[in-house]
Amino acid sequence: MTTTQGDLAGLSRFIFRAPSWYTSLLFALLIAAVAGIAAFESAQSVTTWRGVFILGRDAWEGIFFIGVPTVVAAFGTTGVDRFVGGKLTANRSSLLALVSEVILVVVVTAAAVISVFTGLDQRFVYDVLVIALASIFALRLLVVMAVSRSSLLVAAIPASIQPGAAAALLFVYSGTLRYLSVGGPILNAYLTPHLARASQAPPELLVISADHFVLLGITSGVYGLAVYGFIIVVDRPWRRSLGVSVLDFLRGFIGHVAEGSRELEEFFEELGEEALVPVSVLSIIREDGSEKARFVLPMIHPGPMGEIGGGNLPERVAVTADGLAFPPHATAGHDFNLVTESEVDTIIESVEAAASRITYASHATESRTTDAGEVSMLGQAFGENAIMVSSFAPGFADDIEYGVGLSVATEARASGLDNVVLVDAHNSNDGLDGPEIGHVTPGSARAFDMMNAASHLGLQLRDADQYPLHVGTAWDRTPWDPADGIGPLGVRVAVFSVNEQETGYILIDGNNMEPGLRDAIRHRIVEQGHIDQAEIMTTDTHIVNTVEADNQVGSAIEDEQLICLIEELVEKARADCEPVKAGIAVERAAVTVFGNDRTETLASHANAVVAMGGAFAVSVTMAAVAVSVLIFLFAWATLGSNSGFHAHANHRLQCIQDMLLNI
Repeated sequence: MTTTQGDLAGLSRFIFRAPSWYTSLLFALLIAAVAGIAAFESAQSVTTWRGVFILGRDAWEGIFFIGVPTVVAAFGTTGVDRFVGGKLTANRSSLLALVSEVILVVVVTAAAVISVFTGLDQRFVYDVLVIALASIFALRLLVVMAVSRSSLLVAAIPASIQPGAAAALLFVYSGTLRYLSVGGPILNAYLTPHLARASQAPPELLVISADHFVLLGITSGVYGLAVYGFIIVVDRPWRRSLGVSVLDFLRGFIGHVAEGSRELEEFFEELGEEALVPVSVLSIIREDGSEKARFVLPMIHPGPMGEIGGGNLPERVAVTADGLAFPPHATAGHDFNLVTESEVDTIIESVEAAASRITYASHATESRTTDAGEVSMLGQAFGENAIMVSSFAPGFADDIEYGVGLSVATEARASGLDNVVLVDAHNSNDGLDGPEIGHVTPGSARAFDMMNAASHLGLQLRDADQYPLHVGTAWDRTPWDPADGIGPLGVRVAVFSVNEQETGYILIDGNNMEPGLRDAIRHRIVEQGHIDQAEIMTTDTHIVNTVEADNQVGSAIEDEQLICLIEELVEKARADCEPVKAGIAVERAAVTVFGNDRTETLASHANAVVAMGGAFAVSVTMAAVAVSVLIFLFAWATLGSNSGFHAHANHRLQCIQDMLLNI
């Protein structure tokens, strides 16, 4: 995995499951009330009208101006979007409304803090509220365009519901309070608050005027054009290089977060290529014919991230096996990620087909090891078939390319073996530092080291004597979870006993290991006399990468705790040894994978969207905000002078000037 691909896998840390809609709405009203208390000012914390107490007007203003529009948008956006031909679902609508509200709360609260320290009055907070409403309109416009694939003008209709509802409530709420407080002509109360007996009205009722709503319309238009320009600029390289739109990626991501849809996989499927991959099965059966253990090795990569595609392949393989399943990492990189989870079904079918064709042998060789260059390889033969496990520890390595694996397996078979299960132990890496991170590619020295090791080991196993085979297994789910770098399969151990030699195959459900941990485990269980040989493997499950891209085994848990657990499991497996038969078969599966170089291209573009696209989005936002400020300054200078607010506008301009000078 390159650094670029690691960054793509790291995007899975942004994947989460949205809360239920009723939880979201309750939370929305709560934070709206808190934001109202923090941002809006009332002359009295408790007011009366005709003998009726109105408690906490600040909180109610937050609920009316921020919370209620969120509820309206959560329930109304889907219907309006569907009416104009869109595809926005209720869960996505609720999530979008909640995210928009959080943005409003953050911006308005920040404006309130600024007003306290700069001398700007409450009208400044409402000015910023107008800009924030235009900002969430832009966000909603982007999301609706991505999800519904609507045009800019059509998407603007459902996108405007939340800011439109907030504007309507601002208009009605402020005008009504003015009318109830000071009376007079109702038209003056709503449209011309400065004429509504200003000397009798509380100051907080004069901060909202008709010009706010005109400015909201203008700034929303500016922000909408900014969104359209942003999409055009960011989308062009995606269409040119991949033939897909960045909006498709965004739609799939939102769908996965909001309701667990498979639209992100549909996006990957558009990029995919069909490939034939070997699926190797080493099955171990008891004397009564029941399966004791099964090693399954499809030559695909369990990615790209989280449970998307084949990210949770190891667990899927494990639950379908009759015996204790061992799904170690195969020799394949990110180009061989499955594009959809449904492709795993094809792999499982091939596993069962291979298992049905296995010819079992009751004898096996002792395990042998060989070294070539940087690689060490452990192997054991069962009849005419063999398993080989390669490791670059104590050096650092990550994925072994598919082509390299095919070549290495061919070298092993050339020595006289029929079928070879070739495992990438995937057990020593130093994270995502550097451009290549130990990727084993065709033509590299490491690739030739592996081929030489496989050839020598194959000759040793072909000529070695075979003895009755005994196997014992043990496993523990462990107290750790994906946040700790351990997947649901926990730790699994198989001990192969042949002619009094015991060889341990330890499989940890994780994605690679911290440097030195593999050697520390082997030192404890081999050199201190538990067993004669051992190799430690990981599954490369990508469900642990919802935390971070390089959440390796040993990065979050104590080495000693893991080693002690493995020691216990090795002893349990030794005690479980019994006479068995073993056999290997290989089936080819036709699956859709990302394809050659597509992963790198996708990763580069996705990372560019996060990095450059994020910077560009900030630039566009700052430009739009700058235009908005100019619009407001112009409004203060013109509308203010025509409406009796000229002195008030000058005061605010002076406050802003003082603030800039202080900065």
